[in-house]
Amino acid sequence: MAFVRANGVVVHYEDTGGGDRPTLVFSNSLGTDFRIWDALIGQLGGDYRIVRYDKRGHGLSEATPAPYRMDDHIGDIESLLSHLGVSSCAIVGLSVGGVIAQGLAARRPDLVKALVLMDTAHRIGTAAMWNQRIDAVMTNGIAPIADAIMERWFTPAYRTPDNPDYVGYLAMLTRTTADGYAGTCAALRDADFTESTRALKLPALCIAGDQDGSTPPDLVRSTSELIEGSRFEVIADAGHLPCIEQPRATAALVAGFLKDARNF
Repeated sequence: MAFVRANGVVVHYEDTGGGDRPTLVFSNSLGTDFRIWDALIGQLGGDYRIVRYDKRGHGLSEATPAPYRMDDHIGDIESLLSHLGVSSCAIVGLSVGGVIAQGLAARRPDLVKALVLMDTAHRIGTAAMWNQRIDAVMTNGIAPIADAIMERWFTPAYRTPDNPDYVGYLAMLTRTTADGYAGTCAALRDADFTESTRALKLPALCIAGDQDGSTPPDLVRSTSELIEGSRFEVIADAGHLPCIEQPRATAALVAGFLKDARNF
């Protein structure tokens, strides 16, 4: 395990590969830690330096008191990459991780050379929706709303109690700190990157699971349409986390895109 104080918060991360390989950075979704990328990374082979990290309040990273701003999350990853000496990278961001990736790309075009935006958007949800979720989590924790979240995350075929992986990801969600979860909900509530994402000038691939209940394909497509020249792809038989349900198909899209966009 590796930890660093980045942007004032202790961040848990993993840095593998190294050498002169291009750097691929992964930023994960709300209520998860960086283990959600295990299967996808296993499909990519050894062509990249891989950097993964847990957002503040998630996994083994420090949970500062809620609420958070999206600038906090962007500053965390920017500081981490500076600590690691990363000067050029591609970022794969899922859900809120994709919002963070958009924000970092807008702030640091010298650093972010390509984007894979997975099941995310320039703006996600409404203030009323996020406020309701924040109130629920800060009052009673995540467990009472976990089943509803999992329905949006995974397809019915995957979401069964006899699937040990599903049970494990449910545990990952419910063990997320209330401050980390609700704090990040506040960051999402207040983030609207429509104009900054429209101004991005870099290769981008936007991916959506065909059964995503959190950021449906049409929403992801609307983000792709903001970025000139971006690609939009739908992965069959996947919900909000295609890197878990369909890692082989997801990796094929990511690898093909990065091969074409390898200037990072």
